[in-house]
Amino acid sequence: MSDAPILKIENLQAKVAEEDLSILRGLNLEIGKGEIHAIMGPNGSGKSTLAKVLAGHPGYEATGGSVTFDGDDILELEADERSRAGIFLAFQYPVEIPGVSIANFLRTAVQSHLPEGEELDLFDFQDMLIDRMAMLEMDTSFAERHVNAGFSGGEKKRNEILQMALLKPKLAVMDETDSGLDIDALQIVAEGINKLTREDPDMSVLLITHYQRLLNYIKPDHVHVMVEGRIVRSGGPEIALELEQEGYKLWREHEDA
Repeated sequence: MSDAPILKIENLQAKVAEEDLSILRGLNLEIGKGEIHAIMGPNGSGKSTLAKVLAGHPGYEATGGSVTFDGDDILELEADERSRAGIFLAFQYPVEIPGVSIANFLRTAVQSHLPEGEELDLFDFQDMLIDRMAMLEMDTSFAERHVNAGFSGGEKKRNEILQMALLKPKLAVMDETDSGLDIDALQIVAEGINKLTREDPDMSVLLITHYQRLLNYIKPDHVHVMVEGRIVRSGGPEIALELEQEGYKLWREHEDA
């Protein structure tokens, strides 16, 4: 692994666009190439805001600090430019796109990541899609359905993992991927992430979650506690177990002190 982090966040401050309410208040984080990091925190701590700021969501505005990804400052880049640079965001609540098949949606996404002027061969894409679906143990008929339309929570999250498998990001930001999943769906989604990281040991992952249960299936290298827009503690997987037993009360008290 390279000594230089794939992601370096320094004193990041951010707010909802066109509002004065500060959400991220001096956040610092480094993620190395091939590392899996988990951020845990109570509701309203800024976890999802961090994910959206990293992805370039227009509803959020960075007001201070810096975010360096793969050696480049990305805060001035548009969302599509960040995606092409290698950042992938799996949404907590994936939206439905009626009338657009998953296959067409994915083909457009893969095409957008190719160098300008290069056309994606339809048969090459079909082979790629079938291969990725086989790896994730998905029936090929799934690709004929409209994006997330009428999907269960588990199907929506599996579709996010399929996108990730085709786009092969350098950094995958998983925003509460375990939200709304039963234990069977959680295991399926976690195994998909594990397969992708085993296939590409250089892929880095940032898991954002409330609960330790996801970390039973995806083993993080580092766990961070986020409270009131800042990371207040970092360590190994044992931190997640402590939080499961004790909650966030101790860290809120430290923050208020």
